[in-house]
Amino acid sequence: MTDFKYSKAEKLKKETEIALLFEKGKWKTNGNLRIIVLKEKPTVSIEKGKFGVSVSKRYFKKAVHRNRVKRLLREAYRLNKDVFKEAFGEKTFAMLFWVSSEIPAKFQDVEEQFIKLCTSQKRQ
Repeated sequence: MTDFKYSKAEKLKKETEIALLFEKGKWKTNGNLRIIVLKEKPTVSIEKGKFGVSVSKRYFKKAVHRNRVKRLLREAYRLNKDVFKEAFGEKTFAMLFWVSSEIPAKFQDVEEQFIKLCTSQKRQ
């Protein structure tokens, strides 16, 4: 059975980890989703995978809209965590972004794009 939790230990929050992710991470894009991923390498040791979500104030001026999109992105990750880990690996830092000014109409749209992003990574 899959673990559907998004625990506190999994959340990417430390400023140093986020800075490292932006400094050495690789970007992938699919539709309105963009992800930056840093996999464990000999120079960078990651003891446990962490995941974060960010939505730009540039696209969504109101906090309620930003929070709605963030909730949808976290839910897509939570329900498809096994697909994500299969595509990117167990020991990765990742941050997911929504890069469109349109609020997603349905959760299924976000989930579909998230799965496409993960499956496109698997093929590489």
